[in-house]
Amino acid sequence: MNVCSLARSLILSSQLSLHNPVRIRGMCKEPKTSVLRLLPLAQSRDTPDATHILHSTLQALKEGKVIAVPTDTLYGLACLAQNSEAIKRVYDIKGRNGNKPLAICVGEVQHIYKYCKVTVKKELLNDLLPGPVTLVLERSETLNADLNPFTKLVGVRIPDHPFMRRLCQMCNEPLALTSANISTQSSTLAVHEFEELWPKLAIVVDGGPIADQSRLGSTVVDLSVPGRYRIIRPGCACSATVAILEKKYALLEDSSN
Repeated sequence: MNVCSLARSLILSSQLSLHNPVRIRGMCKEPKTSVLRLLPLAQSRDTPDATHILHSTLQALKEGKVIAVPTDTLYGLACLAQNSEAIKRVYDIKGRNGNKPLAICVGEVQHIYKYCKVTVKKELLNDLLPGPVTLVLERSETLNADLNPFTKLVGVRIPDHPFMRRLCQMCNEPLALTSANISTQSSTLAVHEFEELWPKLAIVVDGGPIADQSRLGSTVVDLSVPGRYRIIRPGCACSATVAILEKKYALLEDSSN
């Protein structure tokens, strides 16, 4: 086992907590990484542990770094969407094709209106968000032009995860969010599944294992055409999403490509 592998093994075998974070420090020629365990109670309340972890992750984001976080579907990589260098770093970490878009993540429905041109009723947004759904909308001029410059659309999420929502609220700007995995590999439901990425991240927030059915990821639905919807990725909430769109809001499915 090489030195870097040993460092990662030590992280995996330790009982991680706020008061005893494990850091890769000086053992590899790679950036140090803090792995912070978000205890179950702290995930839903502003406990001292959760507050400290929130402030640590916020500081890393403000410094332009990339972090790993739990969501209501998968583990994700996140950075500030308005930071062009951080966005480039996400693509480099994942080995992601530059023509594949990143979604944005916000903390409240009203924040969507700042970064997207919304043509659906606010009640529809409230029915789907927060939740395991990504809504694809036309982007506004406020959103960083270097984020997905090849398209006028952007996917937006509000994960149904208290820690993530609070983090977005504290940032007061959107996060760029993508799955925590090497591009083309399987999505991840536990932090050990993407340990090869740890040395490239400033912080890994360990929220524990995520339910296996969530590996499908969020349901991605295009709402950029008024009166219509198009499912881009079925994900883990497709039937419930379609039922709301068709039965409650009478949207028609757009079957075009």
